[in-house]
Amino acid sequence: MARYRPTVHGYTHMVAAGHPLAAQAGHAILEAGGNAVDAGIASALTLAVVQSDLVNFGGVAPIMIREPETGKVVTISGVGRWPRAADINHLAKIYDGHVPHGVLRSIVPAAPDAHITALKYFGTMSFADVAQSAISTARDGFAMHELLAQTIREHEQEYRRWPSNREIYLPHGQPPKVGDKFVQTDLARAVQYMADEETAAGGGRHAGLQAARDAFYKGAIACAIVANDTEHGGWMTMEDLAEFQVKLEAPISVTHRGVTLHACGPWCQGPSLAQMWSFLDDADLVTLGHNSPDYIHHLTEVFKLVFADRELYIGDPEFVDVPLGRLLSRSHAAEKLAMIKPNMVLRGMNLWGGVANAKRESTQTQDTSYTCVVDGDGLAISITPSDGTATSPVVPGWGLVTSPRGSQSWAVPGHPCEVAPWKRPRLTPNPAIAETPEGTVIPFGTPGADVQCQSMIQVLLNMTEFAMEPQDAVEAPRFATYSYPESFEPHEALPDVLRIESRIDEATRSALRAKGHDVQDWPDLTWKAGAVCAIVADGATGLLSGGADPRRPCAALGR
Repeated sequence: MARYRPTVHGYTHMVAAGHPLAAQAGHAILEAGGNAVDAGIASALTLAVVQSDLVNFGGVAPIMIREPETGKVVTISGVGRWPRAADINHLAKIYDGHVPHGVLRSIVPAAPDAHITALKYFGTMSFADVAQSAISTARDGFAMHELLAQTIREHEQEYRRWPSNREIYLPHGQPPKVGDKFVQTDLARAVQYMADEETAAGGGRHAGLQAARDAFYKGAIACAIVANDTEHGGWMTMEDLAEFQVKLEAPISVTHRGVTLHACGPWCQGPSLAQMWSFLDDADLVTLGHNSPDYIHHLTEVFKLVFADRELYIGDPEFVDVPLGRLLSRSHAAEKLAMIKPNMVLRGMNLWGGVANAKRESTQTQDTSYTCVVDGDGLAISITPSDGTATSPVVPGWGLVTSPRGSQSWAVPGHPCEVAPWKRPRLTPNPAIAETPEGTVIPFGTPGADVQCQSMIQVLLNMTEFAMEPQDAVEAPRFATYSYPESFEPHEALPDVLRIESRIDEATRSALRAKGHDVQDWPDLTWKAGAVCAIVADGATGLLSGGADPRRPCAALGR
């Protein structure tokens, strides 16, 4: 297979991120003596500048960290909560059971708290230290890149809807062109304000980090968020912001053929990633053959079964009794896998009971990015920051959007992800870390909404079952089913649709059509297939190998 880029190798440290400037930001922190967590947060903050269409500074940021001394893995639930005044009946009555664009999909921003919590418990540097790249890049500008320019072009009418969005994303009244200098002065001001409040606090690193956090959740930024939300008819209050706090939790851990996969909890689709891995335990995928018709068919059917369980059971575990033990049990896997037929597709709508608004064309949004870091001590961090800036109003003067992740809730009473006061939406972003029996550690993740888990499983199999280097693993052609209700509003489905990148040959496509799949072509290296980044930290040799997906402007750096 032809390789588009080389695998990046090193022995000292490694970062892989969704944009070169974010990779550089993380690498600079490592070179300055920071650890993997310091570098990961610097990288994620920079993504919120250079990919602010996909990663909102006031958005979501689920995080996973593995400590080298003990092997302990911790997750940080970087997703906000619905305001306490949220009213599903209002959405049902006024918006016909949907969560509309605008502030009525706003939840409490989680990313700033998640980043600072990671620094507090696992980092060594101040917020100001790790935020310098984000501040200078937003203040001084950077060259507009194709992915950002494309997003703004495709969502131009949405960006025109609010003056504060137009001012930033449509300078001079038009979408910026590739190569234009793109400046975000207000966003630089927001990050700098938090850094300044930290510096002024005194009293040690933790006191400074608390002051930076308070600047966002209790200070001038919070006041502006609430004023903006109130002006546009939203529910957010100062109390909602002040009372919010992310959680540190143990991961969900499952093992397939000796490889343990750590996933996040039911506040995101992490349980689905874990289920997919556990459902493959009895499959001889190597014998089926990589990306053969039988291989693609089997994985696709597994994905359908897991997404049906997601639709029926997965939601914020503080509000929903999620039967994780049963969903990850061998008996449940055996029951579900018995439904798979080698030459016949499972009808997705039948698996979850059907939906009234099934459709035939995708509205997949382009948001989310990813970064991971491993340092010289073996500390690893995996972050999937997200939230776009096109569907809600930018907070005037601060350059950020109040997290619009309420778009991944349902305004449908009785649904596991129904809107409810102080409840968390079920995120699609779900960072992961895998471990092999030999002690190799693999932080990895991707953007891609409902395609995330599918892409991540394919890439992990490429590395562990088919012995591919990480760059080959992320570049290999991919496929994805859409036979489930999408996580984003309006939660429509594409029954039986299977999309396949063009490098997979026509004979394979024909064989899949014969089995009953509605095969649709993806162009080669499409962003819709995700953009996986991964680092393989070899436990025996200490070699670090980084892979960065060419489907988006990802980059890996190390030495």
